[in-house]
Amino acid sequence: MKHSNAFRHITLTLLAGLIIQASFLATAQEHKGPPKSRTDNVTETIHGVTITDPYRWLEDQKSPETRAWIDAQNEYTQSLLGAVPGRARIKQRLEELLKIDTIRVPVARGGRYFFSKRRADQNQFVIYLRSSLNGKDEVLIDPNALSADQTTSVDMIDVTNDGKLMVYGVRQGGEDEVSVAFMNVDTRKDLPDRLPKGRYFGVAVKPDKSGYYYSRFSLSGSRVYYHAMGSDPSTDEEIFGKGYGPAQIIGVGLSDDGRYLIIIVNHGASGTRSEVYIQDVEKKGPITPIVNDIEANFSPDIAGDILYMQTNWKAPNGRILKVDLKRPAREDWREVIPESASAMSGFSLVGGKIFVSYLENVSSRIKAFDPSGKHVRDIALSAPIGSSIGMIGDWDRDEAFYTFNSFAQPNTIYRYVVSTGKQEVFARINVPVKSDQIEVKQVWYESKDKTRMPMFLVHKKGLALDGNRPTLLYGYGGFNVNLTPSFSSRAVFWAESGGVFAVPNLRGGGEFGEKWHQAGMLDKKQNVFDDFIAAAEHLIANKYTNRSKLAISGGSNGGLLVTAAMTQRPELFQAVICGYPLIDMVRYHRFLVARFWVPEYGSSEDPAQFKYIYAYSPYHRVKQGAKYPAVLFITGDADTRVDPLHARKMTALVQAATGSDRPVLLHYDTKAGHSGGLPVSKQVEDLTDEMSFLFWQLGVK
Repeated sequence: MKHSNAFRHITLTLLAGLIIQASFLATAQEHKGPPKSRTDNVTETIHGVTITDPYRWLEDQKSPETRAWIDAQNEYTQSLLGAVPGRARIKQRLEELLKIDTIRVPVARGGRYFFSKRRADQNQFVIYLRSSLNGKDEVLIDPNALSADQTTSVDMIDVTNDGKLMVYGVRQGGEDEVSVAFMNVDTRKDLPDRLPKGRYFGVAVKPDKSGYYYSRFSLSGSRVYYHAMGSDPSTDEEIFGKGYGPAQIIGVGLSDDGRYLIIIVNHGASGTRSEVYIQDVEKKGPITPIVNDIEANFSPDIAGDILYMQTNWKAPNGRILKVDLKRPAREDWREVIPESASAMSGFSLVGGKIFVSYLENVSSRIKAFDPSGKHVRDIALSAPIGSSIGMIGDWDRDEAFYTFNSFAQPNTIYRYVVSTGKQEVFARINVPVKSDQIEVKQVWYESKDKTRMPMFLVHKKGLALDGNRPTLLYGYGGFNVNLTPSFSSRAVFWAESGGVFAVPNLRGGGEFGEKWHQAGMLDKKQNVFDDFIAAAEHLIANKYTNRSKLAISGGSNGGLLVTAAMTQRPELFQAVICGYPLIDMVRYHRFLVARFWVPEYGSSEDPAQFKYIYAYSPYHRVKQGAKYPAVLFITGDADTRVDPLHARKMTALVQAATGSDRPVLLHYDTKAGHSGGLPVSKQVEDLTDEMSFLFWQLGVK
């Protein structure tokens, strides 16, 4: 779900001298092979096609046999990665990049500033309060003492307008689920009210603190409830959601003044269709549909009695509509900001202005408009290539905050005065990086069907293009997600090590609007894989690298991407890092919250969709004896979004099938998951494993 103020609480991330010793390479080749994985060969016929699944038993995450298999795989992986020469030096540099003082964008409420900050010697972010802009930092919640292994984290969800009540979530490991607590900021004590561990899509407290609205997901679907403060949660009234199933995501929020309840129904996570409902809470009116019958996406926010909606309805690049809530009929809607040549990536209502974020050739631009849609000014960003998040603030405050960063330029938070356009640095993240020695540029290449594709490249200035640079190609390509040029410790580390870090903007993302997204979804998903493969071929043809020096990396939907590329063109890549992936696309929709993704991929339950899904499903494209690249699969028990069964099954299958002598490894963490939350020390260890694996396989010297 795109950010807006009303939904701020909805939440719908070397050393060039390293020498890989020949003796180690020889030892690794002689090392005992991976653990044996038994096969059960479950056979079924789907739409006339007979499919045999040899590792169906690995879908059972809790069985003793699966747990023993995981332990054996981890032991095998660490026996190899733990012995890579130079690992200590890799880890040292990563600690310098990751163990830093860092701070997140503040939220201003009632003259107070709430924000999260982490010192270099801490594993988790701490929630702080300042009583004024330049006041003393006061600790509100420090999760570092909440668990012995420091895998418990906290995040702000909402703060009331008077700054006296804060809602925050407590997360264990990388799970999507949180428990929700309510703190009296004045007393620093939690209220008795608490929401149990679950998957929430918004918690919004009424201005008078008499109660709050929340949306909680269950196996039957999302439901919106109202809770009166101090009451028994079992008596909470369900006010919306009946008739919707597990494929819909229902978010809830309140307008800044608390008058209007906003409910948005997203049909899956793809962002192709949504519904908007409004209730006048002050008048205790009915929940009224604003739009529920258009095949398009709508992202709402409210200022006073005016509803603004960003939409791709009749505007693939996005536009903003204005709805007077006293006359919400469609014939009274007005277009306030029209579609432009650049894709609209978000908007916010701050200080009486409409701030619209655009992507211009995949770099951020922010423009300010008045309520009638008249252009006021462009925001002066600090570099032409980079990413910005903002503006963040309230309609009735003349103060906003936004961020800017780029691949080798760490994040800076700016405080912005809306009325004048004056801005100043609120906080700058100091990472020990010599940004002036790293080049960031954008190149263009052709995909298989001749579509022009952009790609960002990060490397040392003056790098010799001799066709022998270790290159890490990272991609995603889906769900309207934009891969903008954001600061990356991984990219910096790789460039410092003499390599090239490459990020192509594949179809399926939203970098060029909804048409770009739809060109990489459903029956057109193969375009995404073609775009990625073409990026690899471009890097080779233009003397950045060669096949023996080329690695690819992706996570989640990007894990599907890299395993599809690996199974379609195994000879093109030397190594693959695949994190938290979707791989068995014939069965993916059966597990956890995967029904959210059917609008993006389709489902094998549909005969027509099965045909194209089965054609690219990586788990079903593995061939016995094919010479696959080295692979490091990464997942963990706490991934409650993409079931870890995908990585388990694919690890066993590729280990048994590959005809090459390159290792196929599984890094499986019992606390790791999709939503972050891992302590920094564990992040360093995990990234050290990744870089050690790549240095070993690409022969980095």
